[in-house]
Amino acid sequence: MNALYIFLGVVGPWQWIIIGLAILLLFGGKKLPELMKGLGGGIKEFKKATRDDDDDDKKEEEKK
Repeated sequence: MNALYIFLGVVGPWQWIIIGLAILLLFGGKKLPELMKGLGGGIKEFKKATRDDDDDDKKEEEKK
């Protein structure tokens, strides 16, 4: 079996709720939006860098 499938199969909806509550308790309600904003910005930058890298590869192929 796929290891990711096994991992996701172990974590159910109640476990996700407990994980979310633990994160809320650790960071507090005021810090959580800032953390999510930073995480979203990081994901956006990663996607942009990936897209730019793909564009550079296509330009190199066209030059050949």
